[in-house]
Amino acid sequence: MNEPHDDSVDRMEFLLGLRRRGISDQAVLRAMDEVPRERFVQPDFAEDAYADQALPIACGQTISQPYVVAYMTEQLDVRPEHRVLEVGTGSGYQAAILSRMAKEVFSVERYRTLADAARARLQALGFTNVVIETGDGLNGVPAHAPYDRIIVTAAAENVPEALAAELAEGGVMVLPLGPHSGPQRIVKFTKGPNGLERQNLIWVRFVPLLPGQAREL
Repeated sequence: MNEPHDDSVDRMEFLLGLRRRGISDQAVLRAMDEVPRERFVQPDFAEDAYADQALPIACGQTISQPYVVAYMTEQLDVRPEHRVLEVGTGSGYQAAILSRMAKEVFSVERYRTLADAARARLQALGFTNVVIETGDGLNGVPAHAPYDRIIVTAAAENVPEALAAELAEGGVMVLPLGPHSGPQRIVKFTKGPNGLERQNLIWVRFVPLLPGQAREL
């Protein structure tokens, strides 16, 4: 007879693994600990929720590996007074992490199925400071701009002009940049009086950031 799976050990290893790989921001680690990742993956993958790997979700998309979520969040430097825009809601996991650290989170998803499911999941879990929109992520969510922080969780080949315009002066945007067919690099932009100041970070592989709202799903 198989014993029930105990994810408390997984979660302990999960947090130790993040620390071991250099994640040191206590607010990020606390948020990663507070958000139940197993609720954001498909049931078939629940036992792998705390493994450091990307996992498939609906609509051919993925939930990023925990280290990448933590790393991008740490680079974003979110404060409690910040309003944050996320492009690419997916299952809602990154939005949930951000909600523990920011005043408000706005997230846009091109697949209605994902947006509706994420909205219901976040409400059920009590993450009440997240607003999820369905739409073209390349346009951001101009109705609520400007944003102190912007995070993009799909790979863009160029910096989306609309997102740069929606970033507040002094704000930070973190996104994967590079060809859809090859490796991309996480890039951090800080918006100053002379435009965007760029800092190249780690190499990654993300699903592509596509224009428009998905016609189906």
